[in-house]
Amino acid sequence: MHKRILIVGGVAGGATAAAHARRVSEDAEIIMFERGPYVSFANCGLPYYIGGEIQDKDDLLVQTPEGLRSRFNLDVRVMSEVVEIAPSRKQIRIYDLNSNKEYWEAYDDLVISTGASPLKPPIPGIDQEGIFSVRGIPDVEAILNWINEKEVSNVVVIGGGFIGLEMVEQLHRRGLSVTLVEGLPQVMAPLDPEMAAWLHQELDSRDVVMHLDDPVACFDKPESNKKGAAVIELKSGTRIPADMVILGIGVRPESELIKMAGLETGDRGGIRVNENLRTSDPDIWALGDAIEVRDFVTGEWALVPLAGPANRQGRIVAENIFGGKMKYSGTCGTAILRCFDMVAACTGANEKTLQKHKIPYEVVHLHPASHANYYPGSQRIAMKILFDPNNGQLLGAQVLGKDGVDKRIDVLATALKSNLTIHDLEDLELAYAPPFGAAKDPVNLAGMVAQHVIQKEIQNTQWHEVATLDFQKVILLDVRDDDEREEGYIPGSRHIPLPELRRRLAELPKDREIIVYCQTGQRSYFACRQLMLNGFKTRNLTGAYRTWKIAQF
Repeated sequence: MHKRILIVGGVAGGATAAAHARRVSEDAEIIMFERGPYVSFANCGLPYYIGGEIQDKDDLLVQTPEGLRSRFNLDVRVMSEVVEIAPSRKQIRIYDLNSNKEYWEAYDDLVISTGASPLKPPIPGIDQEGIFSVRGIPDVEAILNWINEKEVSNVVVIGGGFIGLEMVEQLHRRGLSVTLVEGLPQVMAPLDPEMAAWLHQELDSRDVVMHLDDPVACFDKPESNKKGAAVIELKSGTRIPADMVILGIGVRPESELIKMAGLETGDRGGIRVNENLRTSDPDIWALGDAIEVRDFVTGEWALVPLAGPANRQGRIVAENIFGGKMKYSGTCGTAILRCFDMVAACTGANEKTLQKHKIPYEVVHLHPASHANYYPGSQRIAMKILFDPNNGQLLGAQVLGKDGVDKRIDVLATALKSNLTIHDLEDLELAYAPPFGAAKDPVNLAGMVAQHVIQKEIQNTQWHEVATLDFQKVILLDVRDDDEREEGYIPGSRHIPLPELRRRLAELPKDREIIVYCQTGQRSYFACRQLMLNGFKTRNLTGAYRTWKIAQF
């Protein structure tokens, strides 16, 4: 088909759409415009280039204009900013940054892949020198130049999301002293508080100074006789001098072109598209970080600035331009982060989201081993599973640990997208050998633990409910061994080790509810079943002492 396809923006989505369009049609004329000097680069790798884990900048270049021209016969125009869309004429206006000239190009189909830009809120002093965002290769080059030229020794990172934490890790790797400022009470907003606490502990162990729940009020200039980029004043009045500041507050969709053209955008500022990724104009398509998509769990519109969805959307758009009927079914928001030795991952909804949308849910926590305990190097994984208490439908999952996190979150994300239930999780046949897993994989165990609840074999108490317990009405029972008890326990709890429980049942009253905990949850489940079968009213502290303890951090 002799179509003329113009693509605005490269990187993940735009470059994928262009390459796939060529694989669909050899006859189409495909022109891609990129306002920067790099048309397709690994922006997710930028922090690791700053830290030196990626040593060669060229390794970040996924494709060059020359490579795209020779391999796919694409007309790639860098340093070319699209400044206007005229839908009625099916034309766009381009500003050539090299020649300082403007010109128009006509299209049959237009693809918008403008991405998202770093948030830069109107905080006083935010535009002064030495305050950087991380979006493209020119940004990381400027950061590295500043570090070397200014002999930077301390950095303040504003924002505890993905980019912020990756930058904390990589700047620390360079030997710099790092302070993290986050306006929320926790880092990593997609995680629930007790799960984010594992990251807090890891950051603290690396001597990263954290200021949580304390947003920036202003950026002051340093005193004239002192070096540095800024003095950051927080809402609390705390003042932090910094040789350099990195902004990792988040991103906003680049949707101005669409707004100016009179096309539909959403409440979150992103471009509105239908399930085929077509905008409100039938000849204009959009994808990637610039669009709003449906949340797979809640059905609400969401912004999901992730490379994986952008790549898939690029293929969908290219197919549909040529008559395909491919649909984008929504996003689960599956994401993963490495923060020093800790890996954090999530998929689907968290508790905050489910509460906001009044979606019924139940929660279980568990702490299985990453692989067979008897094989060297096994590490505990912290898992949180959210599911519908009526039918067992999986709603979300959060997984943190030092080993095996990526494998488990990918299985759980696949299960979520496939509408599997917690019953299905138990039944999954997953690869097992001692170096990689266990005969009962953590995902299988998650299904088993959740089934205990949904089948009413056991009732759970959550970690945050412990603080509200009335010890005149309930008994909190610790069934761990003596040596575990000596290392720490929940205040107010009684102690009967599990092996002694049967012969000491007479010490427990049957007219009071007994909430049982152990170290990770398995022994307390055994204890609860034993007590229930002997006529006691019991609940299990899901996640046990390990979850309660980290939540206090």
